[in-house]
Amino acid sequence: MTSLPENPLQIQKRNFRYVQIDAIGVSIANVAAPFLPVFLARLGASNFQVGLLSSMPGLTGLVLALLVGRFLQTRRNIVPWFSLSRLMVISCYALTGVITLTLPGEFAIPSTLAIWAFATLPQTALAVAFSVVMNAVAGPEGRYELLSRRWAIFGLTSVVFTFAVTRVIGLVAFPLNYGLMFLGLSLGGLVSFYFSSRISLPDQAPPPLAAGISAWATLKDYLALMRSAPAFVSFSTKRFVYFSALALSAPIMPLFFVRRVGATDGQIGTISMIMTSVMLVGYFFWPWVSRKWGGRIVLLATTLGMVLYPALTASAPIIEWIYVFAAVAGLFQAGLDLVFFDELMKTVPPEYSATFVSLAQSMQYLSTIAAPMLGTFLADYIGLGGALWLSAGLRLIGFLLFLRPDKR
Repeated sequence: MTSLPENPLQIQKRNFRYVQIDAIGVSIANVAAPFLPVFLARLGASNFQVGLLSSMPGLTGLVLALLVGRFLQTRRNIVPWFSLSRLMVISCYALTGVITLTLPGEFAIPSTLAIWAFATLPQTALAVAFSVVMNAVAGPEGRYELLSRRWAIFGLTSVVFTFAVTRVIGLVAFPLNYGLMFLGLSLGGLVSFYFSSRISLPDQAPPPLAAGISAWATLKDYLALMRSAPAFVSFSTKRFVYFSALALSAPIMPLFFVRRVGATDGQIGTISMIMTSVMLVGYFFWPWVSRKWGGRIVLLATTLGMVLYPALTASAPIIEWIYVFAAVAGLFQAGLDLVFFDELMKTVPPEYSATFVSLAQSMQYLSTIAAPMLGTFLADYIGLGGALWLSAGLRLIGFLLFLRPDKR
């Protein structure tokens, strides 16, 4: 007896479910992410080395994003590349744990940096594939719903596991505690791989751009596509400015917590846990705001609100106040995550999703190369607090740019 073919609604519901379960696995592994720069800082890494951890993905992405986008554009189905890339990235946490447990301390810093230099290769593919897959699963009207639920599940899982990690990490001596943490949390990658690889999307015929041969012809294709999408150029340029401001503070915050505030591992984990907890509320609050007043209100409110976190942290380097500032940042960060994805995908022609997403990612990677290194460089002259004030000022400039509507 042959079974009846599934209808599109059944497939979409199952895809939604797989996306949410995948989020559980990813969030378990990503609990380790905030501890990576802290790990290097406690090993005695320099400002430059900690900044390198944030900049390496940008360098690789800038070089390879367009090539990766072009490659993925020629794939009839990119789900396998999406799930494999995710598994490879998360496996780097396991490798970090292994070298922490087996290598002498003097080799831990260069070995960790080497592992995460390799991770930038699948990270580049993942960054492009994620947006394309999520957009295909959600459809034009379902992006807020899909991602708000995914990131709410992501956040809830992160809170639970971060709470557990912060309670036990101090019970074992350093660096053994970090090695065990990285190994244990990396098991989430297996959950992610199993369910993300089961997402079912229809095969797509590669568009004409994928058939280009010479570099000059490819460049002309890209320029012609960008000229045909002024809204994409306008929004992605403003997004580049704002991402630069965010990236500048990425290596500064953990250094500020360790060296200026004197925060313990548990307190740093608590900061992350508080921010993530409030983000859970934000993932339900901002879709409601968008339905009631529109996405533009969400965009302006969140880009303005995120100015507060580095400014307030630099103004009052007291751990109890930083908990409050992290809560405020968590609310606005949730909306920023949702609205940046939704607004970007509104400007992307569906048949060229991988190509346009790779272009946007290239600009984002450019900011993640220069900004973290600039931040750590300037911190040596203006201090960690001064670098946080610089990040706040750049965020304010980004907000002012978003006040002007994009060209359509």
